[in-house]
Amino acid sequence: MTQDIFLALAIFAFSTVFTPGPNNLMLMSAGANFGVRRSLPHLAGVAYGFPLMILMIGLGVMKLFEVWPVSYDVLRIASVAYILWLAWKIATAQPPKDAPSDAQPLTFVQAAGFQWVNPKAWSMALGAITLYATSRDVSAILWVSATYAVIGTVSALSWTVLGTGVRRLLAKPERLRIFNGIMAALLVLSMIPVLIS
Repeated sequence: MTQDIFLALAIFAFSTVFTPGPNNLMLMSAGANFGVRRSLPHLAGVAYGFPLMILMIGLGVMKLFEVWPVSYDVLRIASVAYILWLAWKIATAQPPKDAPSDAQPLTFVQAAGFQWVNPKAWSMALGAITLYATSRDVSAILWVSATYAVIGTVSALSWTVLGTGVRRLLAKPERLRIFNGIMAALLVLSMIPVLIS
């Protein structure tokens, strides 16, 4: 993996895991309602469950690419289209709603398992693999997975620790527009090195 591709991957990972989504909103709620210590299993399930999902999908998808090489280009085009759509959705997102009062933090297994039913996680995993595992080998998939493990841990911890503060920040429409605009721009910019390579 070249330095340019790795930098693009890191920006892509940062912009996809730090933006509001099901995982981050649940972590924010857990941090606000139960504190960091009680939310650690949930945090770890998100931070390490998703990279494991990337690894497992990557190994399976790479086999598909070997059997049907044109599938790589089809999936790459679909991933770029989804990422542009995701950037638009991020830029125009509304403030997150308060979590129900009876919400509980997930366990490690529940949070890791949630990745497999989270459409955003599937799209992020497929997008990251098809856009950044360009050499189509196991080492490239490991780089993608490891990058998400590191950046995902920082993101999950940040959303959990910030809890109520982040909720208040994102509830103000002008701040939400700025935050989401930056995340959407980073998401689009992260694709440039991949598209020109």
